[in-house]
Amino acid sequence: MTTAEVDVVVVGSGAAGMTAALTAAHRDLAVVVVEKAPHFGGSTARSGGGIWIPNNSVLRRAGVSDSPENAAAYLEHLLGDTVPEPRRRAFLEHGPRMLDFVIAHTPLRFAWVPGYADYYPEAPGGVAAGRSIEPRPLDAKVLGPELDHLNPPYMAAPSSMAITAADFRWLNLIARHPRGLLRAARVFGRRLRGGRVLTLGQALAAGLRAGLATARVPVELGVSLVDLEVEDGRVTGVRVLRDGTAEVLRARRGVVVASGGFERNAAMRARYQRAPIGTDWTTGAVTNTGDGIEAGQRIGAAVDLMDDAWWGPSVPLTGGPYFCLAERTLPGCILVNGAGRRFVNEAAPYVDAVHAMYDGHATGVGHVPSWLIADQRYRNRYPFAGLGPRRPFPGRWYKAGAVHTAPTLGELAASIGVPGDALTATVEEFNGFARRGRDEGYGRGDSAYDRYYGDPRQQPNPCLGPLDVAPFHAVRIVPGDLGTKGGLRVDERSRVLREDGSVIAGLYAAGNAGASVMGRTYAGAGATIGPAMTWGYVAALDLATATVEEGVR
Repeated sequence: MTTAEVDVVVVGSGAAGMTAALTAAHRDLAVVVVEKAPHFGGSTARSGGGIWIPNNSVLRRAGVSDSPENAAAYLEHLLGDTVPEPRRRAFLEHGPRMLDFVIAHTPLRFAWVPGYADYYPEAPGGVAAGRSIEPRPLDAKVLGPELDHLNPPYMAAPSSMAITAADFRWLNLIARHPRGLLRAARVFGRRLRGGRVLTLGQALAAGLRAGLATARVPVELGVSLVDLEVEDGRVTGVRVLRDGTAEVLRARRGVVVASGGFERNAAMRARYQRAPIGTDWTTGAVTNTGDGIEAGQRIGAAVDLMDDAWWGPSVPLTGGPYFCLAERTLPGCILVNGAGRRFVNEAAPYVDAVHAMYDGHATGVGHVPSWLIADQRYRNRYPFAGLGPRRPFPGRWYKAGAVHTAPTLGELAASIGVPGDALTATVEEFNGFARRGRDEGYGRGDSAYDRYYGDPRQQPNPCLGPLDVAPFHAVRIVPGDLGTKGGLRVDERSRVLREDGSVIAGLYAAGNAGASVMGRTYAGAGATIGPAMTWGYVAALDLATATVEEGVR
């Protein structure tokens, strides 16, 4: 069996793993990244690439008003005692430093996403203007030949256009608002300038990988974690499989598990999560099968939040699930359960919307699937799942049962198996709310977060519009996710813990391999990746001060 030795082994090449490796390298540690996939980037490369970190330098330069006290109050309100205060404090303290470090040591530059509100902006410490940032468009040339190994995006933009999160908001209004056309012109202009430009998670993963290349950190692809090596209670390396050959990579300082969640592991999902569940509704990387989490459990690590995920209402399309953002917020649609009744603010944060689906399903009333009901005015005005306004739904979507269309609400209800009188009454009640501009049932449009993806030309409420133009459409909605959020229990130094609270020496976790600092909620866009990068950074800082003799550092 081949054996090699470094200071730090990082398992996984998403944002968490690459940030950990970059930090370790710049603390003069010998580090290697192993990745089981043939591509680097993991779920980060498939994501929107947003980063939620309060009080960072990008926000300050953009003039966003924030303070450490406000951020702490916000997380205290959202999380309460579900996440220990020292861990929340460590995230808020180290997050801004991590971002400055990444900016200093990679080609990445970031921009504030204007108006993308915190998901609970009216809560104490919430910011309606938003704390979310995203990578600026990045020239793909920075990667050189490594570009061929970048994990593809979850959903390619039309004609390979380079679209940012800020663009996406206004492109949804291309048929409704002048800014939609202006944004489209800007996006097209990027293409005319020639050369491949990366945005969103593609840019983030590429920029981090470029930083690793400059720091001469190897990223070894096609290398699978088999197990953790342990000596005298301390993790001293990993056993891996490369091209069918077993190897041991010894780690003088320790191992950072950043191998993602378990969203692609059907057995783990069935064991820990509510039914119905599976592996077909996730957009997470296909290699996220919980290897690092299970390896930690085998040596006594505790886990938390295993029943939860970064949920979002999704459409089970023939090419894979489509994660709905703007679609359920825009005027002219509602979300109903199997009884034909609304059950949630359709514009709510996506984790909350799926929690409502599962909570409702547990009562015996079918909520999985739910149905997004819309009229033809909605289809005439807005894109849907990548289809432009007015474009008909593809025939394959109908054949798969993902979409139904009928001339009346009663016929639509029969097609999807919900009571016709209930659906008709629900739509009539909602239409009254829409005309008055106030959702008296669930408060849709009351929050600044709701209104971000609304239609400003729809007054008095940019999220509410009646459903009264035939034909009517029903789109199947299932509890999709961006990945699982449960994982190894860690402390404020990213060290993995046992059930009794003791530290497993030499073992760290970051990203979706570790239980989320966001608990069961979602603070804002990028509250997956921002903490993931921060905990990778924190793990590397701790490893840089660790010695074998200290054992538990």
